[in-house]
Amino acid sequence: MAGSNQTPYYTPTSKPSSTTHPFSSWKKLTLYYSLAAITFLCCACYYAGYLQHSNSIALRLTTTTTSNIASVTTNCFPSQNTTSPLSSSSSSSSSQLDFTSHHSAGENGAVAPDDTVKIHPPCDIKYSEYTPCEDPKRSLKFNRDRLIYRERHCPEQSEFLKCRIPAPYGYKNPFKWPLSRDLAWYANVPHKELTVEKAVQNWIRFEGDRFRFPGGGTMFPNGADAYIDDIGKLINLKDGSIRTAIDTGCGVASWGAYLLSRNILAISFAPRDTHEAQVQFALERGVPALIGVIASKRLPYPSRAFDMAHCSRCLIPWGEYDGTYLIEVDRVLRPGGYWILSGPPIRWRKYWKGWERTRADLNAEQTKIEKVARSLCWKKFVEKDDIAIWQKPYNHLHCKELRKASKNPPMCPAQDPDRAWYTEIETCLTPLPEVSSEEKVAGGQLEKWPKRLHAIPPRISRGTVNGVTSDTFKKDSQLWKRRVSYYKTVNNQLGQPGRYRNLLDMNAYLGGFAANLVDDPVWVMNIVPAEAKVNTLGVIYERGLIGTYQSWCEAMSTYPRTYDLIHADAVLTLYKDRCEMEDILLEMDRILRPEGSVIMRDDVDTLIKVKRITDGLNWDSQIVDHEDGPLEREKLLFAVKTYWTAPSSKES
Repeated sequence: MAGSNQTPYYTPTSKPSSTTHPFSSWKKLTLYYSLAAITFLCCACYYAGYLQHSNSIALRLTTTTTSNIASVTTNCFPSQNTTSPLSSSSSSSSSQLDFTSHHSAGENGAVAPDDTVKIHPPCDIKYSEYTPCEDPKRSLKFNRDRLIYRERHCPEQSEFLKCRIPAPYGYKNPFKWPLSRDLAWYANVPHKELTVEKAVQNWIRFEGDRFRFPGGGTMFPNGADAYIDDIGKLINLKDGSIRTAIDTGCGVASWGAYLLSRNILAISFAPRDTHEAQVQFALERGVPALIGVIASKRLPYPSRAFDMAHCSRCLIPWGEYDGTYLIEVDRVLRPGGYWILSGPPIRWRKYWKGWERTRADLNAEQTKIEKVARSLCWKKFVEKDDIAIWQKPYNHLHCKELRKASKNPPMCPAQDPDRAWYTEIETCLTPLPEVSSEEKVAGGQLEKWPKRLHAIPPRISRGTVNGVTSDTFKKDSQLWKRRVSYYKTVNNQLGQPGRYRNLLDMNAYLGGFAANLVDDPVWVMNIVPAEAKVNTLGVIYERGLIGTYQSWCEAMSTYPRTYDLIHADAVLTLYKDRCEMEDILLEMDRILRPEGSVIMRDDVDTLIKVKRITDGLNWDSQIVDHEDGPLEREKLLFAVKTYWTAPSSKES
């Protein structure tokens, strides 16, 4: 530095000073110059190697693999000659992925042989609706008491299928939302059983090559819309205080479908049972749904998740087993939340003959339900016509006083009320967080929708989520705003209304991906992996979003072809040394629709392995740079599952 008396930093090209090195012979100088030159060359080589590893490898990937991608894309969509919609930011890419849908019914799913790629063949057509953890044949091995056999019972690893689940012959991309709420292609869900079984109740009708959903239900023959209006006359559904809901025993999810127009997001669930494909119909309609049953395990949701719970003739024995099932509803219901019941035994004096039950039997059932509700400190809010509504208390101050006289059910001992992955249901009342007065809301007051989406969730502001602060939340929100914006420049179909409807985030953290898509006509199922270091699903619900727990070492409780787009942020890094990458990708392939898209973020070395496997799954894929540029080791893989179906019965 000029004017400084400090000793200069040593550099490979600096000349030794005479004070430090008094030797001045020609040979000695030659030796020093030689050493300096060698040192410089070594440093230069090291730096070049570093750049090659962190930068050039990404460029090499996009240049060497793009030629393969281009040839595959050409074969996958032979009739498509239009310009690809992908706008990649990678300057090294010489071809682009096609994210549009084409209904290419002529494809058979074949992929060209490659010695470096393991080809995964199509499965037999009998697996077209395969749900590994709710397999009807496997379920018969388990206890039928309390519907335990309908719960998740996953195959052993040795039983995992290593083939691709076929779509039925003639499969078409679903109708675009909101048309899909009312229509679905028969070829996609070829089951007419419900059109006969539920004909009088107006669930579903078959019309030529499609199904129509009139919106009817067992207890709302005039349609779900009118039924929800009736509920809206009893509780406020319009002021944003009710955002998240759960529908137990949902049928084809018409209740959840018609709540969406009121900015209420419901998770609907039902078991895979004799009502063939009811959850599959719900998903085909573009409505959030999961295969599930309330039996011996906790529902896979955190405590205090839902503003409203609903049962319309769901046939769940609420008053039996010491009120176990209603106790579980209490756990997942938010303080001040509502439980709505219609159907037996409500209004039994009018319907007892039609229900083919005695008045005494129905009266006894309602008496049991009322008793359990009181033991939970719920208030009977209203009963009018066919609908009864109870409200959970805002806190447990008064409830604890009442329990000094009656301790049935007892308060649960210290536990984690949010732990709900294969967790046994307990016949005890989950205590609410402490409050200082009866006017306070246990766990914190939520903002009304839509403000609650971006407000600091109470779980974070109260410091109950380990390692997550208000500052963490704000930074994460900004991060995902930038990331989703970048995604839309790479896949511009993500910003086009109608291309995608059902989305899955396999590792959602605080729900930032979903939060930045709320203005689009999509919904996102946010997954917090059971193996995640921090349980953040409660935060996601406090934001007014929905999700569930899941271990990606197992299959998800959903049908094949559920999702239009899957987002996976560092999922494979999370599961490294826990389960096989191939099995996770095969599960993604199972639940992804033909021509559905995937966005994966992970280390570049991981994505290279991923691409080799997805090539064998017949996906078109491309690795692109991180939104912060090519020097980042984390890269993104964008992929499209190509269209193929099982052959027609004439060909097989």
